[in-house]
Amino acid sequence: MKSSFLSLITLSIFLTSCADETERASDSYQWVDDYRETADLLIEAALDDTNKEIMWDRLAYVTDYYPHRLSGSRMLEDAIDWMHDTMLEDGFENVYKQEVMVPHWVRGEESAVMHGPYDKEMRMLGLGSSVGTPPEGIRAEVMVVHSFEEFEERAGEAEGKIVLWNVPFTTYGETVQYRVRGASIASRAGAVASLLRSVAPFSMQTPHTGNIRYDDDVDPIPFAAITLEDSELIQRFIERGETIEVSLKMEAEMLPDALSHNVMGELRGREKPEEVVVIGGHIDSWDVGHGVMDDAGGVIATWEAVRLMKELGLQPRRTIRVVGWTNEENGVMGGRAYRDMVMENGSLELHQMAYEIDFGVFEPFGFGFSGTDEARRMLEPVLKLTEAIGVTELREGSSGTVDIGPLIREGVPGMGIDTDTERYFWYHHTDADTLDKLDKDDIAKVIAATAVMIYVVADMEERLPWAE
Repeated sequence: MKSSFLSLITLSIFLTSCADETERASDSYQWVDDYRETADLLIEAALDDTNKEIMWDRLAYVTDYYPHRLSGSRMLEDAIDWMHDTMLEDGFENVYKQEVMVPHWVRGEESAVMHGPYDKEMRMLGLGSSVGTPPEGIRAEVMVVHSFEEFEERAGEAEGKIVLWNVPFTTYGETVQYRVRGASIASRAGAVASLLRSVAPFSMQTPHTGNIRYDDDVDPIPFAAITLEDSELIQRFIERGETIEVSLKMEAEMLPDALSHNVMGELRGREKPEEVVVIGGHIDSWDVGHGVMDDAGGVIATWEAVRLMKELGLQPRRTIRVVGWTNEENGVMGGRAYRDMVMENGSLELHQMAYEIDFGVFEPFGFGFSGTDEARRMLEPVLKLTEAIGVTELREGSSGTVDIGPLIREGVPGMGIDTDTERYFWYHHTDADTLDKLDKDDIAKVIAATAVMIYVVADMEERLPWAE
């Protein structure tokens, strides 16, 4: 009897505790209900057909007229000027171009020919920051490897050869290491040039460019990407006992640093204008394709999210600053220059959060957040406002946030949007990154989710705690 009585008491305490926890959880979400009407207005505006056409026309304009926005190019600076002037027309405040010195790499003419059972001209793209070949080019036997570990075991075979890294795509973070480090590792073993199976899970004879890095202790050698199809073809011939050579010609060269700009404009806060939520994407692109997914889509989506706030007459407590960062692709000098500017003028500590879109503007399903656990818990209730458009996740770690990386490393909370990236790396850094790959409705949802999250973060009473 006594045991039963104690069990009832224990059960009563447990149920009371559960009820208290449920009530506390409910209370922790209560504050976000105050934003329900505003969130619904922003979502409705983003999904409105007229606003979708405005967004689409701007994305089409900047990528049709200024497709090859590589750092150091006139086309990039013309795109920056267009963004500056259009933000003024939108009525943004403090529209400003911040001077940034950027690397100036130029591709020049280039070609690669396979010599084996027959001669085959291969589709190729020199990798960013690569040196060129001598004017007569380089012709050498190809050595195929599939991993850094295999190369280490066979490094003695590389002398005088062209090393082909035929590494299948797993994740971008893993596979891109062969693009970044491959030339230096091959050069250290005596290779005269290197080729890369493009960093992509899918190909239709589409080589992918991207930036590389030479170690200080090696002689730089030419490095170019070829297609998945040609990488596999060369491997099959070699496995049959054929000797395969490649003739590589590249005029690539690095010129002196050039003047570029970050471009920015603001929606000023009504109560705490000195505090800032900075959002944006990178306005530069590679010199192939039109740089639509990477990253004009991110620039337009973040800009449009704030334009809609202005259109609806919304003014959050804090300032929202929209930035088109320069030189993400081959230097991140724009992101570093922004960080240096706000550190020098004493406003770094006044940043509430940094938000960037640079992982495609396909259908969104959540956000990635870099910051403290406490800050992430504070933001979780905002998902109640975006669940109607399928944006329901807030995970640890942000993707596509290279430009705000310098801020995140200083402790600023950082966020990116998570989208369906299945097709992103099909077209990433290729001639195929063009407008037809995107969908208006997907981008509208990205804008809607961005607008809701950013407005709430800019308006909420509390400061998000920083990482130590």
